[in-house]
Amino acid sequence: MPSIFLSFRKRDSRWMRDRVYRALSHHLGADEIFKSGQSIPPGADFAEILRRQAAECALMCVLIGPGWIDARGEDGVRLLDREHDWVRLEIATALRAGNHVVPVLLGDATPLPDASALPPEIAELARLQFLRVPETHLADGLAHLGDELTVLLSGTGTDPAAEPGQGTAPAAGPEPSVTMTAHVSGGGSAYQAARDQTIRLA
Repeated sequence: MPSIFLSFRKRDSRWMRDRVYRALSHHLGADEIFKSGQSIPPGADFAEILRRQAAECALMCVLIGPGWIDARGEDGVRLLDREHDWVRLEIATALRAGNHVVPVLLGDATPLPDASALPPEIAELARLQFLRVPETHLADGLAHLGDELTVLLSGTGTDPAAEPGQGTAPAAGPEPSVTMTAHVSGGGSAYQAARDQTIRLA
């Protein structure tokens, strides 16, 4: 199961979206990234896969470009206002499941949408701390995004960068106290040899 679900609007900032996907695939491994165009095999039930992946992902990145909030269909209706809009359904599914959802703003000036501009079931998105991938410093922005997502995944217990067997070792318990007996001739005194050792006169 991929750890990161990329939610995006197909008409919105395609070239930056593709750069994000390639950068994260290189940084974390392609198997850790779910992107519908690459991750759903031909002939599969895409609706069932999208819902399952959105519900079970460790982290969802909502890629938001300049045209994300106001994209409209041929009838002029805003896509987000349609109950069966896939972007809306993906985000709502991840939020209901309690998954970690991160808005990722594509470009230098793309704003985080206001809650009032979002359907009620995804209005929470407007209150979530975002990451930005600026166009003017794209390479640095992509590297920063990969680093931040790696840290977030490690906090969820899913760290694709960790090798098998490199989990955190359980804390060692206190070593048993060792009592040593000293035979002192000609006088002497007891002393502390180490924090887990005591010496007493015989």
